[in-house]
Amino acid sequence: MTQSTMGLKRIIRNPLTVSGVGLHSGVVSTVTLHPAEPGTGIRFVRVDLNPNVVVAAEVGQVLTTRRGTTIGSGNATVSTIEHLMAALSAMQIEDAEIRIDGPEIPILDGSAARFIEMLRMADLETEVSVRERFIVDETFTYHDSDTGAEYMVQPSEDFELDVILQFREDTLGDMVAMMQGKDRFADEIAGARTFVFLSEIEPLFDAGLIKGGDIDNALVIMDKPMSREDVDKLRQKLGKPNAAISDGVLSSTPMRYKNEPARHKLLDLMGDLSLLGRDIQAKIVAVRPGHTSNVAFTRVLKNKLMEQKRNQGRPVYDPNAVPLLGAEDIKALLPHRYPFLLVDKVIELGSDYIVGIKNVTLNEDFFQGHFPGNPVFPGVLQMEALAQTGGILALKVVESSPGDKWDTYFLKMDNVRFKAKVVPGDTLILKMQLIAPIRRGIVQMLGTAYVGNKLVSEGELTAQIVKRTDDQ
Repeated sequence: MTQSTMGLKRIIRNPLTVSGVGLHSGVVSTVTLHPAEPGTGIRFVRVDLNPNVVVAAEVGQVLTTRRGTTIGSGNATVSTIEHLMAALSAMQIEDAEIRIDGPEIPILDGSAARFIEMLRMADLETEVSVRERFIVDETFTYHDSDTGAEYMVQPSEDFELDVILQFREDTLGDMVAMMQGKDRFADEIAGARTFVFLSEIEPLFDAGLIKGGDIDNALVIMDKPMSREDVDKLRQKLGKPNAAISDGVLSSTPMRYKNEPARHKLLDLMGDLSLLGRDIQAKIVAVRPGHTSNVAFTRVLKNKLMEQKRNQGRPVYDPNAVPLLGAEDIKALLPHRYPFLLVDKVIELGSDYIVGIKNVTLNEDFFQGHFPGNPVFPGVLQMEALAQTGGILALKVVESSPGDKWDTYFLKMDNVRFKAKVVPGDTLILKMQLIAPIRRGIVQMLGTAYVGNKLVSEGELTAQIVKRTDDQ
C-alpha cells in the first residue's frame, strides 16, 4: 500500500458473481460478493447448507493448509480462499459477505486476475478507513521448523513483500519477486498462476486432490527427467497434446513472467496475510514460503499485534483521583452482588475501552479454601473480573430507552494467559478494549489485568448483550 492510498477503503455496493470449478474438489461453485456492514470484515457464507453457515475469514478459523488455505466453522469449510482474499486485500475491501454454494472457491485461470478484473469493473465507493493498521516498529524474524520457511520483518513506510524461492539448479534455480505497495498487485502480481511439480501430480491425485486442475490453470514444473515418449503420454493424459515445455515448465500457454512461480507465491502470501484482518505497514521478506508457514507466520503477527495493543495505553491508577463509577453505580448496572461482584470502581471510560479496579484483600471468601496458607487470587476469577468490567462498557455504549435493563452474557474466551500470581494486598487494574465495533449485540474485547506495571493476565473475550424481559 502506498502512502497516498493508506487509510482508504473501498465498499462493494452491488453483488458481484463468478463461477468455476474448484482446483482440488473438482466441484463447480458460484461465488457472489455482497455488501457488508462496516466493521464486520470478510465473511464466507455456505448457502448450500441448511441452515447456512457463516465462516469468518480470520487466521483463527484456518483448518488446513494442504495445497491451499481452508477455513471452517463446525462441519462447514471453504477451501482455496487465498487468491480471492489477495484480490480483496489489494483492492482495499475490508467488509464483504461472500456467498458460495460449494466447498471451494473457483480456481479460474489459477491466478487472481479474474477477481481483480471483476472488482475493477464493479461499482465500488471509496471512503476513509477507520480500521487500525498493524505498524511494525522493530525488526524480527520467524523460522518455521516444519517447512524450513523463513520470514524477516522490518519497519517500513509502506507495505512491502519480497519472496525468494530456491529451486534446484536443474529446474528453475532461484527466483525473486518483489512488491512495494498494494497498488502494484493488480498489474504485476495478480496474473501469476499457481504451479505444481511434476513429481507431485500422482501423489496429489492419489490423495483425492487437484480434481479440477489442468495446465490451463496451473504450471507444471518438470523436476524429474522424462523421455519424449513419457512427455507425450502426459500431454495426452492432460488432454493437451499441443502443450509446450519451455524453461522446464509444461503449460498450455507460455509463462506470463520469467519469475511467475515466485510472483504466485507472493500472491499466496498476500492472501494468507489478509487473514490477520489488519493492513500491515512493514517490509516482509519470505524465503521458501507456503500456505502452512504463511498461516503460522500470520498467527505470530497476530500475537505481536495483541502484544502491541496491550502495551499501548497501559492504564495508570491514581488512588487519590475521584472514580467515574463507584460501587453503588456499578451495582446499578450489573446484577452481581456479594460475594461475586468483582469490580470496586471504574476510573476510565471511553467509547471503546474501560478501566476498572479490584482491590484484593484477605477477606475474600474464596481464600478460605483456595490454597489456604498461601492465598492466590484464582485466575478464573481474574477473567470474571475482566468480564464484569467489559460488561459495564457494553452496557454503557448500548443504545437503550429509559427503564430498559440489559444483561451481558459471555460466549467464549480465547488466548487466555496467566502471567503472574495475584495475592492479597494487590490492586488489580482491569482494562477492556473493543477489538471490533459492536454488531448485533456481539461484543469482542481484549482484556488485560495489571498489578502496577506488571501484566498478570490477558484474554480475548466475546459477549452478547441481551435485553432483560419481565420473566427473567
